Amino acid sequence: MTHVHAFGDDALGHLDAVGLVAALHAQQVSVREVVDTAIARVEKVNPVLNAVAHGAYDRARAEANDPRDGYFAGVPTFVKDNVDVQEMPTQHGSDAFESRAKVRDGDFARMFLATGVIPLGKTRLSEYGFSGSAEHPRLGPVRSPWNTDHTAGASSAGSAALVAAGAVPLAHANDGGGSIRIPASVNGLVGLKPTRDRLAQDKLMRDMPIRIVSDGVVTRSVRDTAAFFRESEKVYRALHLPPVGDITRPGRSRLRIAMHTSSVGRDAAPEVVELTLKTASLLEELGHHVEPVPSPASETLRDDFILYWSLLAMFIVISGRRQNGRTWDPAKLDNLTLGLARHCRRNVHRVPGTIRRLRRSKQASDALFASYDLVLTPTLASQTPLVGRLDPTRDYDTIMGRLLEWVSFTPWQNVTGEPAISLPLATTAAGLPQGMMFGAATGREATLLELAYELEEARPWARIQD
Repeated sequence: MTHVHAFGDDALGHLDAVGLVAALHAQQVSVREVVDTAIARVEKVNPVLNAVAHGAYDRARAEANDPRDGYFAGVPTFVKDNVDVQEMPTQHGSDAFESRAKVRDGDFARMFLATGVIPLGKTRLSEYGFSGSAEHPRLGPVRSPWNTDHTAGASSAGSAALVAAGAVPLAHANDGGGSIRIPASVNGLVGLKPTRDRLAQDKLMRDMPIRIVSDGVVTRSVRDTAAFFRESEKVYRALHLPPVGDITRPGRSRLRIAMHTSSVGRDAAPEVVELTLKTASLLEELGHHVEPVPSPASETLRDDFILYWSLLAMFIVISGRRQNGRTWDPAKLDNLTLGLARHCRRNVHRVPGTIRRLRRSKQASDALFASYDLVLTPTLASQTPLVGRLDPTRDYDTIMGRLLEWVSFTPWQNVTGEPAISLPLATTAAGLPQGMMFGAATGREATLLELAYELEEARPWARIQD
């Protein structure tokens, strides 16, 4: 087991992003010092974590001399390698094509960079974000800084590993089946998947029949996540949703919280159930009411979600050459992507019914939130897998079976479009972080953040450098 981090007595210290903003404003450190230190930290941990897809360090140093405006002006970050950033390639974690540097920022990157952050490059993900573990057949796995024998989680693995290891205070992540919340859980971070359409998104994400993907960040503190949504809202405002606003403290209301530890016919592991019950006890001690309820997910959700997921894979395979030009070579796609595409081709006649049922899931969720304010579940059904368990060179049925054993709670909010947050409230007997997840009704990110502040104060989570 290797425990990896880059925290130290330097320009970044142990500060989160909000703390770093204060230090920059007080001129305790300069933007150039912070950027140089962040690059040095990345270079220290990345040979072990394998988290960086594309480094843009010269660009970052140049930008540090004249940082753009925004609350986070001068704060170093990374962008996940499935959204477009000017002058950087977008490789989607795949060897099946060769991406050229993009000529302009995508819609999400334009919004993200307008908050003032300085991108140091792009982070690695599983191929097209399909797997819960980023284990590239050629480049190798992204490893957890808590224990490098274990995966760093879902497709935002690279971003989460670098934030947890202290290389940067926050980084971009996105979530189409749990890929903000899963790596947050694995790496001991805060990960809020926002309400559908809360933030600006690239066209590829907007064009999905059901827009299951949401963008956001992974952070080490609740206040960093809250500040990100506050500042993003100044750049891009979803007028059909209530504003998140400036959430800076716990809420006063005592909440009615539903809880379940099984989903889509699968129970969480006994240790995870016990940790979830301990979280429920903490909530009760704080004056909230927690009540066990059945999962609102239908018996068909698992199969429907897999078929919808496979529809996206089939689209990638079919449109690859049109999207990526002559460099496209589908033979270089991994077994999970190819297996999903085959699954869709065999079941394409079921796709219309699948989409109808998935869209109706929101009705079951609305009924639950008519009686409860939030829902508590574990983020993941069992502790973090070892590297290799979800190796994408294995046969499709083995990979999918193992994914379903681990990832059974997070896809619900991707289907309904509702917000959910993973908080690092638990630790397994093996010393690994285990996230607890809270879901809310559409547009209620503020409630999630208020409770997150309260829980962070009541039970401060373990830091990797402790």
